[in-house]
Amino acid sequence: MTCVHPLGWLAPLATARSTAGLRRELHPRRPDEELLDLAGNDYLGLATHPAVIAAGHAALDTWGAGATGSRLVTGTTAVHSALEERLAQFTGAPAALVFSSGYLANLAAVTAVVGTDGLLVSDARVHASLVDAARLSRAEVIVTPHADLDALDTALSGHGGRRVAVLTESVYSADGDLVDLLALHDVVRRHGAVLVVDDAHGLGVVGPGGIGAAAAAGLTGQPDVVVTVTLSKALGSQGGAVLGPTELVEHLVNTARTFIFDTGLAPVCAATALAALRHLIAEPSLAERVRRRATEIYALTRHHELDSRQPDAAVVPVLLGDPRVASDAATCAATLGVRVGCFRPPSVPQGTSRLRLTARADLTSDDLVLVNRVLAAVAGIRGAVSG
Repeated sequence: MTCVHPLGWLAPLATARSTAGLRRELHPRRPDEELLDLAGNDYLGLATHPAVIAAGHAALDTWGAGATGSRLVTGTTAVHSALEERLAQFTGAPAALVFSSGYLANLAAVTAVVGTDGLLVSDARVHASLVDAARLSRAEVIVTPHADLDALDTALSGHGGRRVAVLTESVYSADGDLVDLLALHDVVRRHGAVLVVDDAHGLGVVGPGGIGAAAAAGLTGQPDVVVTVTLSKALGSQGGAVLGPTELVEHLVNTARTFIFDTGLAPVCAATALAALRHLIAEPSLAERVRRRATEIYALTRHHELDSRQPDAAVVPVLLGDPRVASDAATCAATLGVRVGCFRPPSVPQGTSRLRLTARADLTSDDLVLVNRVLAAVAGIRGAVSG
């Protein structure tokens, strides 16, 4: 009797991924690596800032390596409370609640604002965490075209008094475009819904002093707005948070499964995020600096006639279309000394594979010379394929 391996179906799928140029691999970074990093999300260069690292050392000495339990058991420390208070003050939100990742913060926020009988209306390009949150909510889900307010208005019409929430990012992670949050909120409020804004790529970058896109639009104090942020991008640490009305935060503490049943964020991560936030408050020009660097990188892409778009925050996409071309271009960039992001389906729609360059506030003029050299090479790869 022939024994069929129960996971035998994995091999042909792996072959198909490789053939399509969609195979992904892990490439561990080395501490002595000299590549210029334009792939990560350390927008303000705070992950390695001496004050941030010192805060981490102090937290390790004080609290140890981990939170030791869920936030409701032993996982809440004075550092967590201080971080939540400062995040709320900085963004103008009534209250904040910290989670062990931005992904889990999104799962909590979305499932909290609708029940199984509710309705979620989601932009077609929201992050996977919002997509998964919508699925886990077991509510009805309507997906509307990206940034299409007319389609949103139609989807919200006649919801029959159910609890309704609209899901959006502020700055879209693969495209770098900033949504018109005020116009979006007008539609949402007209229909009595709640707006959930993932401000992961806005905090620390958008608005005066980097207060975030939602705060810059004046939405963080609104009773029908819930904002989620991550601590792992501009703040250079780890974790996430939900910002919103006090009663919502209390509801999350009592009902959010990703809060109640998850080990709390390690105190060292809370401490480094708090130190990074304090540094940003002390140096508000960091946000303007990273936006300026993004504009300069965009100008280089246009100089080489690459398909890009004017950045609204720190993300500069370079569309190449074919996933194999994008993968080859990323490899070429690394060979020349720059690590860039390579986005292929399913992260982006078919036919839109791209490089993603993320600007940093601490980029130097010499760094931009190197970026220019890399983009020239990328243009050559694109030209060879299209020619």
